[in-house]
Amino acid sequence: MVELPPLYDDLTFLSPLSEQRAAGLVAHLAEARPGTLLDIGCGWGEFLLRAAEAAPGSRGLGVDLEPQRLEEARRRAASRGLGERVSFEARDGREITGSFDAVVCIGASHVWGLPVEAAQPLDYAAALTALRGLVRPGGRLIYGEAVWSAAPTPAATAALSGRDDEYLQLDALTALASTHGFTVESVEEASREEWDAFEAGFVRRLERWLEGHQGDHPDADDVRTQLGEQRERYLNGYRGVLGLAYFTLVAD
Repeated sequence: MVELPPLYDDLTFLSPLSEQRAAGLVAHLAEARPGTLLDIGCGWGEFLLRAAEAAPGSRGLGVDLEPQRLEEARRRAASRGLGERVSFEARDGREITGSFDAVVCIGASHVWGLPVEAAQPLDYAAALTALRGLVRPGGRLIYGEAVWSAAPTPAATAALSGRDDEYLQLDALTALASTHGFTVESVEEASREEWDAFEAGFVRRLERWLEGHQGDHPDADDVRTQLGEQRERYLNGYRGVLGLAYFTLVAD
């Protein structure tokens, strides 16, 4: 197996999220002065660390199942003087219990559904039910998840699970959040520019690997194929069709 550079070398967040939008979401959490923060599917912890910095009295917990990303999250926490306030654990999000003042869940609804390999519709309802159980009444949730930005096309679905019903439209997900114990304060959707920047960063490690290896390397053709296929899936597949919605929610 080819050892590629980690995604966090080229991406700030593991989602199409600009600095400006991230700052707004962090501010939404911080203005409530939360004492406890939870990030499910935290990756390398960048969003959680920014939230903890913006809410000086808070303590944070990030959970993920990728050891390399968690190690990077701990390194970042220590380098920013947050090692005593923010911890990162290798835990399944379904195992988390308790009540938190603020919760972040971006791109992790699949935790409460069938494995991605099953190619079934994303179970937003199960995710929202579980998340409501983790947010204290009056607490805040940043919920980011995939939606259809436009009617799914054959090219888009072929690049994903092959299903038109894999995701909901934005208005349907907004209504679902409202019926699962949350007041919807705002809804935003990642822009085309955010998606382009995210996809460019996502494949950059493949490009850098190819730049650092000669053409006669035994894995070069496989990496080149992987790079081409991902570009094709995005540019001629789900670009402009797959979206990412960011909800700011308050628990009823």
